[in-house]
Amino acid sequence: MQSHAVALIPGDGIGPEVTVAVQQIFETAEAPIAWEVHQAGIAALETSDTVLPQTTIDAIKHHGVALKGPCTTPVGKGFSSVNVQLRKKLNLYAAVRPVRSLEGVPTRFDNVDLVIVRENTEGLYSGIENRVTDDAVMTMKVTTESACLRIARWAFEFASRTKRKSLTVFHKANIMKMTDGLFLDCSRRVHEDFGNIEYKEAIIDAGCMKLVQDPLQYDVLLLQNLYGDVVSDLAAGLVGGLGVVPGSNFGDNLAMFEAVHGTAPDIAGKGVANPLALLMSGVMLLEHLAKLRNDDTCAATADRITKAYKRSLAEGEKTRDLGGKLDTKGFVAAVIERLSD
Repeated sequence: MQSHAVALIPGDGIGPEVTVAVQQIFETAEAPIAWEVHQAGIAALETSDTVLPQTTIDAIKHHGVALKGPCTTPVGKGFSSVNVQLRKKLNLYAAVRPVRSLEGVPTRFDNVDLVIVRENTEGLYSGIENRVTDDAVMTMKVTTESACLRIARWAFEFASRTKRKSLTVFHKANIMKMTDGLFLDCSRRVHEDFGNIEYKEAIIDAGCMKLVQDPLQYDVLLLQNLYGDVVSDLAAGLVGGLGVVPGSNFGDNLAMFEAVHGTAPDIAGKGVANPLALLMSGVMLLEHLAKLRNDDTCAATADRITKAYKRSLAEGEKTRDLGGKLDTKGFVAAVIERLSD
């Protein structure tokens, strides 16, 4: 069986615990993955003077894919965000977060099935800030036509490839007429090549209101960087929180899959962390490799793992954060038990 080398970043806090959990499930499922462990965040400082060693960057570039646990960037010590650095250095311009209801995870809504596509490299997260006067500071919202066209085309291609019906752009072009206006203009232009996808627009404040009133009215959401960060977390709350939502970041030739929740230092080392978000991200990694490298084994393994964790949840075998009684090892055992069914 062909194995695919994947860079693995365990991360900090509960990161190593949920990473080991995913590795155990993958090993039992005989996923064709060969892990190569590298560090980022506080863990990287144990052997280097940076939170993102060049060896980690090089490994992701070499293998083309990575799975990343949650990482901590020390506050007030001059380090740039690990996540922002990864996205910029690897040019991972498209953040993709599927948000779906899960049987066994009760929420206010059923049958939620959204995909949020977020531009990942510019906007208000460009990090360009200046003190203008003694009384005023300024941050710059960088918006380029090339990046807007690139993310819009990626989103429409994704929607078409996955047989989605509509794409909605959330914006604030009524106020930010040049930056958000450019984003809208580029989205409209790209849509001309995708007549099979219904195209809609919503001012972001009204769009958020409608999202929490009835998330079923949306399919794919396309947003700029800051908006996408906020709305993707908001949408996760509709289906049970960040612990049940996977995350991924794509560039032209690289992909990184990650749990989007935090490092939860208050429960680190206690063996109670929920590994589901990273497991779901790992399934996305397998699905990506299946398409990228035409590997049916990856596709079949992804399907088996998905069915196993869904059955676990539906049958009440879940961790405490989701209202269950299991610790990390207990949930892993429940999923593994159902892999053979």
